[in-house]
Amino acid sequence: MNYRKALFFFGIVLLSLKSSAQTQLGTIHGTIADSARKPLEGATVVLLGDKDVIVKTTLSADNGTFEIDKLKPGTYRLSVTLTGFEKYSSERIVLETANPSVAVRVTMTTQTNKLQEVTVTSQKPMVERKIDRTVVNVDAMITAAGSTAFEALEKAPGISIDQNGVVSMKGKTGVVIFIDDKPTYLSGADLESYLRSLPASTIDQIELMTNPPAKYDAAGGAGVINIRTKRTRVKGFNGTVIGSVIQGVYFRTNNNFNFNYRNNKFNTFGLITYNTQNGFTDLNINRYFKKPDGTRKSDFIQNTLIRPGAGAVTAKLGADYYATDKTTFGIVLTGVSRTGHRNNDNESKILNAAGALDSTIVAHNTQENFFRNGGINLNFRHQYKKSGPELTADADYISYRTGNEQLFNNFTYQPNGSLSYADKLSGNLPARISIWSGKMDYSHPLATGWKLETGVKSSHTETDNVAEYFYTANNTTTPDYDKTNHFIYKETIHAAYVNANREGKRWAFQLGLRGEHTISDGRQLGNVMKPDSSFRRTYTSLFPTAYINYKIDSAGDHVLSLNYGKRIERPYYQDLNPFISPLDKFTYYVGNPFLQPAFTHNINLSYGYKSYFTVTATYSRTVNSTNETIEILNGTYYSRPGNIGKVTNLSVSLDGNVDFTKWLAFHLYTEVTQIHAVSNFYTGLLDTKGTFWFSQPNLQFKLGKGWNAQVDAVYQTRLTNNQFVLLPRGRVNAGFSKKLSAASTLRVNVNDLFYTSITRGIINNLALTEANWRNAPDSRFVSISLSYRFGKAMNDLRKHNAVGADSEKNRVKD
Repeated sequence: MNYRKALFFFGIVLLSLKSSAQTQLGTIHGTIADSARKPLEGATVVLLGDKDVIVKTTLSADNGTFEIDKLKPGTYRLSVTLTGFEKYSSERIVLETANPSVAVRVTMTTQTNKLQEVTVTSQKPMVERKIDRTVVNVDAMITAAGSTAFEALEKAPGISIDQNGVVSMKGKTGVVIFIDDKPTYLSGADLESYLRSLPASTIDQIELMTNPPAKYDAAGGAGVINIRTKRTRVKGFNGTVIGSVIQGVYFRTNNNFNFNYRNNKFNTFGLITYNTQNGFTDLNINRYFKKPDGTRKSDFIQNTLIRPGAGAVTAKLGADYYATDKTTFGIVLTGVSRTGHRNNDNESKILNAAGALDSTIVAHNTQENFFRNGGINLNFRHQYKKSGPELTADADYISYRTGNEQLFNNFTYQPNGSLSYADKLSGNLPARISIWSGKMDYSHPLATGWKLETGVKSSHTETDNVAEYFYTANNTTTPDYDKTNHFIYKETIHAAYVNANREGKRWAFQLGLRGEHTISDGRQLGNVMKPDSSFRRTYTSLFPTAYINYKIDSAGDHVLSLNYGKRIERPYYQDLNPFISPLDKFTYYVGNPFLQPAFTHNINLSYGYKSYFTVTATYSRTVNSTNETIEILNGTYYSRPGNIGKVTNLSVSLDGNVDFTKWLAFHLYTEVTQIHAVSNFYTGLLDTKGTFWFSQPNLQFKLGKGWNAQVDAVYQTRLTNNQFVLLPRGRVNAGFSKKLSAASTLRVNVNDLFYTSITRGIINNLALTEANWRNAPDSRFVSISLSYRFGKAMNDLRKHNAVGADSEKNRVKD
């Protein structure tokens, strides 16, 4: 890394910030107090525009003040709510160029009714768009009721999840999942299990960022999805209890309890969830082998019924101490405990060249597994003055412990049904991951209207994975050294960034630069058949980001946006692990210690009209793209991650909202994407190109008297991506909610109404082999969810609105 060039760049950015100046937009500010003129903090202030459309929201500070800035001229109204008080609605507020600042004094009237009789009528839209992200408000997504974070994520605009739990955003894999600004770096089965252990009712927002700002890690070629969980801000003791029952083919539950208690200088909050996971996957894999002359050699027809089940508990407990009005110390403890099992009943038929049955292999496979995660976060925040410089710091320690005991019983039968051979493979796979991380961020508003942010971060991760396998045949058990392994991996990342943003009357800018230095060491311990091996990699990279918004007209109805970002996709730890992990006797998953990081350049150009629609054209190019690859050797199916070369994505998307009437709203996300991949593959040059259409319509009905309903769907045409062809698939969901009282709500949801969420596909570029698959999960279910809010407001208590900065977890994968 050329540090002199980087420092020179930072200096140029700082000079340009100080030399730029634009006219500030309007501001509405004021105070909120009770009838005795005592300041009220924590009041929700909603600014409404034409037709009572929500423009912005904020909370009152501890001295009762609030401020909403960067407003264009126009007519507005204020709606203010606070537990224990009647709702306040202001008269019209007119902002003019000649009068860009308006002060408002709000007096709240004490409510004599109990909390459960309070009615709050403000409702956020399901989707909001910002300069660097799209925000999905989960509470506005009725069909997410009773579901999990995994299922809610599937319903977010432009998001799809395949049968292996791989998340794609706008047709691209390589997405990093964050929880409250902390990257989980989970993937595959672990990511799916973790998200299924988190009820959707605990989620406030899902933020979709194809080009995240420099403050975020550069990891994730397709971008970042940040899941923000709910945190009660009302003073006193408050909480929510939500119970959900779900019935598909199998029964499961999803429940959570959260609370918040504010008193004087202390705030305590907590969350505990419990759910049961119970379902099935009906998987068919067909392989058709050919002779060198192209004629039929044999067929391998395989069916596996997978029956997973688990019980999971997730907990969070935290406390904030407000040393002064501007200084906060905090601690957060988190934990996940999941114990599960998985039974695979497998039947494989081998047919000869004439199509006659040659043999049948029956496998009864079981897995007993557990997942334990614990973490502690210490955080600090200091605000030097109101709306002024701010310093935040975090220190984290996170620990993962996983275990998986496997037993594979295989029986081979002749065509007449007689047993010809039996064997057994047993495995024990414990793993341990420890993560230390620290970061510090500083933000400083400048007199020119720019805001400067900078920060540093370091993280260190150590993983220790063991696989012990034993093979039994003819009543003799021996170690299987081909599959037995011990892999240790260590990684350290040091990072620094600078980011600057400014919003003017017509132009808005955000510029950032992030530098990351990575040191990684991997060691595979040998056994009597395998020698020790190791690798070490060190690399430094710069990641620029830029966002530009331009309001074409003075009212800001027409907006053009352009953004660019460079990203990195580092290999998951277990992908680097050269373990051989069996699904059955003829299907293996294999790691790849030779994986290289992939680098992606993303460019987005969009046009937006009011809040009605946004059209976006996207171009991205990835070098060393990592993807699943399939190789068949001697009839055995090997799935391993590989750097498949260069991938180019071109897409055009439309994200729109239409309110047909006061009771009917329509939201549509749709895109057309072309994927072009070029790679040197097992069978030679792989050059694939495919175009697909993806659409997510959503209808919301406001039926009155507390009744609401929603119908949404998703459809994707045939998709060609590298070695795989994913055939068309779709899903329709429906749900309704009924507000039983101000404190309780009933929600009913039907997921995958017509049972069409079945994945089917073709695998290409296999040596003398054709293959396809069909995967049918337990995706059609009915969920019933009942939520109840409780608590009593304490309006004379202090509150600190800010929270400490969030830091990271690191990459984990099964």
